[in-house]
Amino acid sequence: MTRDNDPAVVAELDRLDEAVKAAPAGDTAAEIALWRQVTGLAHWFFIARGAADRPRPYAAASEQGPMICLYSSAERASEAARGLGLVDPESGTAPLLGVPMPTAIDYVAAFGEAGVVGVVLDHPRIGHHIPLANLGLLKGWIEGAAR
Repeated sequence: MTRDNDPAVVAELDRLDEAVKAAPAGDTAAEIALWRQVTGLAHWFFIARGAADRPRPYAAASEQGPMICLYSSAERASEAARGLGLVDPESGTAPLLGVPMPTAIDYVAAFGEAGVVGVVLDHPRIGHHIPLANLGLLKGWIEGAAR
């Protein structure tokens, strides 16, 4: 299993979530800061579904269409799997995928061909989402920071 993300970076997401909720309508600064923090994670975690040799990330249904559930830590992914009833009844755990950044952005984007429309963060705990089309913006932030 991949090493989990820095707890301080993950905790900052909770603070930014509160800032997004408190922001006036139409003010996107806090949401941009939240997603910039997401790009700073070393790994994105997913609840694995399907066959062990061909796992795919868990996706939640939304009005817009299926959204891949991205988790900021293995701990949060495991917690969500338990809450969503996605654990193996025998082991009490759910298999997880840890994908390093920035590769994780391309990994998620590839599911657009299968009808996925977006990604949702730490569902159901935080729940902010973006369309797959905006993943290029996230990748641009990472590339800009690397310069």
